[in-house]
Amino acid sequence: MRWALVKVSLAVTVMVVVAFAVPLGLVVRELARDRAVSGAERQAAAVAPALSITTDRAELERVVAAAGSDAGLAVHLPAPAGDRGAGGVDIGRRRAAEADVAGVRSAGRAATTEVPGGFTLLQPVALSSGAIAVVEVYVPEAEVTNGVGTAWAVLAAVGVALIVGSVAVADRLGVRMVRPARRLVEGARELGEGELGARVAEEGPTELRLAAAAFNSMADQVVGLLASERELAADLSHRLRTPLTVLRLNAASLGEGPAAEQTRAAVAQLEREVDTIIRTAREAKPQTAASAAGTGCDAAEVVRERMRFWSALAEDEGRAWRVAGADRPVRAPVARADLAAALDALLGNVFRHTADGTALAVDLHRAEDAVLVLVSDAGPGIADPGAALARGRGSGSDGSTGLGLDIVRRLAESTGGDVRVGTSVLGGAEVRVRIQTDGRGAPRRRGDRRAVRRRRTRSFNPSRSLP
Repeated sequence: MRWALVKVSLAVTVMVVVAFAVPLGLVVRELARDRAVSGAERQAAAVAPALSITTDRAELERVVAAAGSDAGLAVHLPAPAGDRGAGGVDIGRRRAAEADVAGVRSAGRAATTEVPGGFTLLQPVALSSGAIAVVEVYVPEAEVTNGVGTAWAVLAAVGVALIVGSVAVADRLGVRMVRPARRLVEGARELGEGELGARVAEEGPTELRLAAAAFNSMADQVVGLLASERELAADLSHRLRTPLTVLRLNAASLGEGPAAEQTRAAVAQLEREVDTIIRTAREAKPQTAASAAGTGCDAAEVVRERMRFWSALAEDEGRAWRVAGADRPVRAPVARADLAAALDALLGNVFRHTADGTALAVDLHRAEDAVLVLVSDAGPGIADPGAALARGRGSGSDGSTGLGLDIVRRLAESTGGDVRVGTSVLGGAEVRVRIQTDGRGAPRRRGDRRAVRRRRTRSFNPSRSLP
């Protein structure tokens, strides 16, 4: 906007300067020429009285010398009456052509004619005998252009000063308009990054002041809405403490055994998750940014741990399962708890939406720029993958909120990755989670795709357990 105003002001000022300076310069040049012609006419008028009295050459030479310089003034007398063969008498230096002199004598009107180095004024004068003499006054070019160059220089200087002044004024006006707009942009960026205290000073033109006031009002409303949501989330989470306490007491009375230990561990983890939700909701600043640089976890360890948890339920339901690619460390740039929650959401969907005895598999692959996690099953598959990834849609069955795949998607997108739903080699659904490790969200390479396909097409071993 600032440079646009400067360009517009520059263009308008240049057009105005050209429109006025050029005609004014031409007028100055014409005035200088008229001034030179007027001077020549005065010199010719000084000789005219003498010509009306006498035509004696000696007398006229003295008059010409007294009126000016014989180098610039000349008198052309006609031939004596009755002497047709004699030519006219010239006093002074002739510059005009004989034809021009004859034309002025016959026409009886003054005229100017161009000659080398300037022009001459030819003024007819009537003699006492009735004949016509012609007075020639030479006007050099330097006299015609006297002062014109100075006038053009002054006009050019004034034009440049006007252009510079207009550009400076337009630049100041542009700064006055652009600075509040930039502050508004910075405030919007800070608010988008989670700086809820970002506000914009209401200054500048009226429109920008109104925009700043609207932005500040919107920011206040956003802060109020977020505070209300945090309190609501905290209150709802706090209500879970009572049934969790009952579960913990009941789990304590289950005695010993793998199932009892898993139940108590699940209740303890659920209590920790509820406490985390309450603490996060009570924070003054919401956690809107991605995980900080340098944080991460071993995805292979998380996969083994979560499959160890879900394997007991798989055995109870007669499900064949396997894990591939989790036998060596695979570093992922996400928090351990977030990756575990995403795996639980995917595996929970398999157990919830497929029949008992349906096989499942988890494949982990480390590519050059990403970590790929694939959860496959041999169930009926997902008819509408796009709707499955939409937050809050769900499948329509009891216990389905539609938030599981959205949690997984947000985890992948926080690193620049993505989530895709397709058909697995087992015949059912396959959810592929791509966690970007370089933070650029680069597209998947063909080599990575072939490696994953090779891993997925390995023979399925129902008896295979965790490594």
